[in-house]
Amino acid sequence: MFTMSLFCGFVCAIAAFAGGFIDAISGGGGLLTIPALLLTGVPPHLALGTNKVSACCGTTVALFNFAKHGLVNWRMAGYGIIFSIIGSWLGAWLALILESALLGKVLVALLPLAMIATLLPQKQHDDILPPRDGFRFWVLLPIVCVAIGLYDGFFGPGTGIFLILALHWVLKMGLIQASATAKAFNLASNVSAAVSFIWHDSVYWPLAIIMGVCFVAGNWIGSAVAIKIGSRLVRRLLLVSLVLLLGTLLWQFFIAPAN
Repeated sequence: MFTMSLFCGFVCAIAAFAGGFIDAISGGGGLLTIPALLLTGVPPHLALGTNKVSACCGTTVALFNFAKHGLVNWRMAGYGIIFSIIGSWLGAWLALILESALLGKVLVALLPLAMIATLLPQKQHDDILPPRDGFRFWVLLPIVCVAIGLYDGFFGPGTGIFLILALHWVLKMGLIQASATAKAFNLASNVSAAVSFIWHDSVYWPLAIIMGVCFVAGNWIGSAVAIKIGSRLVRRLLLVSLVLLLGTLLWQFFIAPAN
């Protein structure tokens, strides 16, 4: 039976704060918290459940802060979540019959292109109204949500990052609004997963509470900083998140199997 040490609590608390800060702005906080949980000795099933429950707390706070400033497009979120659920169900079904390592290796090849695209000077879309009708809303939004939902159900890491990038590049939303609206999708999927982990008694509550408090603090500060500084900060932290994701995938699918 797992018992939390002082070292484990301290390391995971720091990781949760840093992960919450990054997650509020660009997504990818789990790329810090999951390794911290595993490296401090938390069993994998407890690590995933504890992370999901604590992340829900932080995402809720970030979503509230963005919504308070009118940055969440609720119409897009409400319509898109339906297709995200469909995509996630399809992804979970595919995970039962396909090898996830193949997708991981494909992503390792594609992520440098995403990094380059993130670094390139781009026309800012902050002054463009997000789609309320027409082709972008009725066709492109469902395609984006099904595709990323499918990825989330099939594989998962970096889903929030890809969602922000898709909302920005495909639907032409400003980076701040894309990050804010992505939180609605993230919260819906996190709550669904958290309920499942709680149901199966796969949450270590003392650590979940500690990390939840730190996630809340990190998300609150991160969302406030993003609102104040704007898309320049979001773009830079997206690059950091993409680097973290690339490192995680390289380790998981190329380095670790060789050890």
